[in-house]
Order: sequence, then structure tokens, then C-alpha cells
Amino acid sequence: MPLSGIPVCMAPDPDTKTPDYQPPPGACDAHCHIFGPGAVYPYAPGRSYTPPDAPLSRFKALQSTLGLTRAVLVNASCHGTDNTVILDAIAESGGSYRGVANVGQSVSDDEFARLNDGGIRGIRFNFVRHLGGTPDMDVFHDLVERIAPLGWHVVLHFDAVDLLEFGDMLRSLPVPFIIDHMGRVPTSDGLDQKPFEILLETARMDNCWIKICGAERISSAGPPFTDAVPFARAALETAPDRTLWGTDWPHPNIAKHMPNDGDLVDLIPLYTSDAVLQRKVLVDNPHRLYGFTDQPE
Repeated sequence: MPLSGIPVCMAPDPDTKTPDYQPPPGACDAHCHIFGPGAVYPYAPGRSYTPPDAPLSRFKALQSTLGLTRAVLVNASCHGTDNTVILDAIAESGGSYRGVANVGQSVSDDEFARLNDGGIRGIRFNFVRHLGGTPDMDVFHDLVERIAPLGWHVVLHFDAVDLLEFGDMLRSLPVPFIIDHMGRVPTSDGLDQKPFEILLETARMDNCWIKICGAERISSAGPPFTDAVPFARAALETAPDRTLWGTDWPHPNIAKHMPNDGDLVDLIPLYTSDAVLQRKVLVDNPHRLYGFTDQPE
């Protein structure tokens, strides 16, 4: 830990394996981050962690190795409400990237319009305790109402126990919403745990989307994280038209096992062996939600 007292994250695995599974053309990593470089895109002074730099150049190399061409860049809390790092990456992508922004209560309508023009299609809120816990709910509801005319969605990062507390709120949201990382439900608590039951119940709502990413976060068995497979399968079976997949590269705040992203790609055919469903999750669903302007190869 540095003298500032802000914890430093582990770096991602630098030796990404070429996966055995080959994603379909136009496949999208629907949850990933760009960090810095800090000298160009400074980290927020009030951040809860400092990531090692994981710049766009490294992300492009990762995508090439994994066989992915599209991405949804989620601006992480370490960059605060400055979304420049992902806006610049989207601008360089030729229509292959979209983004999810962090915004504060003071964001203006002009700024929302600028973000929309720059490829942003949603905003994200952390409810996770180690990232600050529950946001100001008045601010939350105000911002959700303001993004509705833009056709955006809201991304929600919960701890599993929060699904019990916020179930009524989720059912009342006026915009599409995404639950990150399968709700961070621990695999050790089994498929019958109440938070996962609530997650699947919520996933049946027409405006709820689920990300079957974060296998390394919910796994209790460790690499290659196959104990997360039944959870991803259940989510996918519940909402096949509203399920997304992502790597979460470069995996901030991993406490135990830093994953190899090639292993995460090789979990996809374990989630479903149906090529039509694989294409739906990797290509069709993200295209429908984010409206990519590039053409699949």
C-alpha cells in the first residue's frame, strides 16, 4: 500500500492465452475497462484504489488475442466522473466501442448530449461496500430519470446481499438496467441461495439485463473458475435475449486469483454449446443494446 493509503490493485496477467474457443465475428466484450496511463488520464484524488496502468494499446492487443472486435468500456470509479479515457478510446475505435459513464449530480444537459455523441449509452452506480457503498438514492433516481429521454440504461454493481434490499427499487426502474457480474453471488452458497433466486426472478423482467462475467469474482474453487458455470447457465436460460458477456479486464480489486482472459473466453462454450445462443450473447444482444455502427467481419 502506498504512503497515500490508497490500495494498489494487482496487475492483469500479461501472458494472455489464445483461447481454444473462437468467438463469432463481431463478438463483443461487454464489460471491460481502460486505466490511464495515469500521466495522460489522471486517476481521481478520492479514489478507493489505484490500478496499474492498462491503456488502450494493451486492450487492443488483448482483443486481438481473444478474437474479439467490439467492446463496451465501463468507466471505473478510479477515474471518478472524468470520462475522457473511454471517450477517446471510443473515438479511435471506428464504431467498434461503446461506453458506460460515471456522472455526478451536477452533470449538465449539454454534457449528457456530449457523452451521447461520444458513444456513451449508459451510466453506472456502485453499491459495493468496498467501493463506497449505496449511493445517494435521491441523486440516483434523478439521474435515472434524466437519462431516460436519451434511451440509455443504468448499470448496477451490487454485492449479493444488496439484491435482497433493493428488489423493490429494481422493479420500479423506468429504464433498462444491467446487473454486473451475476450479482456477485458466491458459488459456495449454491444455486438455491436467496440472492441468486432474486437475481433470476429479476432477470425475468423485460428491462433487466444480466452480465455473465465475473466468474473469477464469484468462484470459490479458483482457476479455471468452472464452478461459476451453473450460475451463468441459469442466468442465460432465464434471459437469453438480455444476457451479455465480458472479461472485466484488467480485473480491478481481485483479491485472490488473477484470471487469464483466455481461460475466461474458454468458459463461453461451457455456458452454452449452442452456436446460435453464443452468437446471441456475444454479437446480437450487445448490438441491440448499444447500436454499434461498425460491421461484423
